[in-house]
Amino acid sequence: MKSKFIAITLLGLFSACKNSPSPTIAPSQSGVTIDLQQRFQTMESFAASDCWEPAFVGQYWAEEQKASIAKLLFSKDIVSGQPQGIGLSQWRVNLGGGTHQQGVASGIADYTRRADSFIDIKTGQIDWNKNLGQEYFLQKAKEYGVEEFVLFSNTPPVLWTKNNKGYSSSAPAVNLQDDKFDDFADYMALVLDHYKKQKGISFKYISPVNEPQHNWMDPTQEGSPWRNEDVAKIARELNKSLEKSGLDTKILLAEAGDWASVYETGGDAARKNVINNLFNSGSENYIGNLSHVAPIIAGHSYWTDGSWAQLLDVRSKVKAAADAANLKVYQTEWSMLGDGYDGNEFVGFDKASYMDIALYMSKVIHTDIVYANAAAWSYWTSMATERWGHKNRFLLINLKPNGDDHKNGGTHEATKTLWVLGNYSRFIRPGYQRVALKLANENKEKFGTAYSSPDGKTLVAVYTNLSKEPFNAKVKLSGVKSIKSYTTSSAKNLAEEKLSNVDSNINIPPGSVVTVVYEF
Repeated sequence: MKSKFIAITLLGLFSACKNSPSPTIAPSQSGVTIDLQQRFQTMESFAASDCWEPAFVGQYWAEEQKASIAKLLFSKDIVSGQPQGIGLSQWRVNLGGGTHQQGVASGIADYTRRADSFIDIKTGQIDWNKNLGQEYFLQKAKEYGVEEFVLFSNTPPVLWTKNNKGYSSSAPAVNLQDDKFDDFADYMALVLDHYKKQKGISFKYISPVNEPQHNWMDPTQEGSPWRNEDVAKIARELNKSLEKSGLDTKILLAEAGDWASVYETGGDAARKNVINNLFNSGSENYIGNLSHVAPIIAGHSYWTDGSWAQLLDVRSKVKAAADAANLKVYQTEWSMLGDGYDGNEFVGFDKASYMDIALYMSKVIHTDIVYANAAAWSYWTSMATERWGHKNRFLLINLKPNGDDHKNGGTHEATKTLWVLGNYSRFIRPGYQRVALKLANENKEKFGTAYSSPDGKTLVAVYTNLSKEPFNAKVKLSGVKSIKSYTTSSAKNLAEEKLSNVDSNINIPPGSVVTVVYEF
């Protein structure tokens, strides 16, 4: 930026494009400071996954319903001031292990948690007509212009597991036969090659392991443990397979089950301290020099999100460990799990409204981005059936199958979690760079972030207010052509407001997330 920026505590000033005039200095009582000269990570994506029920929705539901769901997830259109969707920039696709083919014999009682596989579990032959339900949403994501795709695996195919199941009985070692690592790697590369050549979809990343710190011995869904040495072994085999296939897909590691596992040394040493094990050249498990391994540490925000203090402490340690290893940080899964939330910060699931849960998610997104320096953020599952009295803890879109059977079709409902994620995903596009934003007396109830577009013509600020009082987020700018805000609250879903006067106050109501978009 050629324009000179002066940071003033009670005044946010910046020049948003190279040719804009010098900022006009005027007093403000907002307590907001934005400093364009202080820059941080470049944002790469906001995502959700297609586990588990999209496979059934895509195959059995009426076109009207599933097309509407796709629009909510992927559309970037704004019609008459209303965003039509949340414009996800990454879509995560599950490479199933074949428990769907096993049926009840899989041991997984809930049929919606069984996943299909392209490999016939008896003959080992490939059938590309499998997974058509998942493919529906994958193709829709492509049509809507989703920028990135990730293929991830929860378990190796069941015909190669040690117990012929999609869950483990051999923890902590991986549930994969010792002589099948290369077969599993070749299979992943084969699927990637198929999607690229036959479907025109290139996957930027392949994630071969998921939450390796968990034992996955409870038959509730597909999953497998992995020791660090197992992760290194499959990464080496997969690197060979990708090279043989001529694919440029990168390997994303290691989808840690919680952030602490990427840096902690205590406890289960074979599955902890992931950064040092995989990316320290002195480690026997070092894979950082492999041509297809992305210089990224991927982890999940579960179990370390119980309070503001914990959020800040753990994520600051993630950033320090990642910086030391010269790694980017990707947060690749979060939804509300467990009951370990501070009662002073979350009212509990029995008392929580849907908006309460969405507001807490915004707290997790904020701290992952600001304190862990995450360049990508992903929600766990895009759509699911509400169950167990959990409200929308696990989902963005609430599915309502007819007769509780997905094969009978059904209807759907967008949740507040969807729209609050949209406060980030719809407006913070790939390539936007985070810039410094400070609120006077920022705390666990009031916080915000800001992002500048690559051409400097757009600035996006996202504010969250969990308090009972409104606050003013006015920032003094020069060269502004338009200002719009998009509010999600108990009564609004990304509701647009145009501010015709650049000196107008910007109200952040209690119990809301507000995105402010400045165009220059």
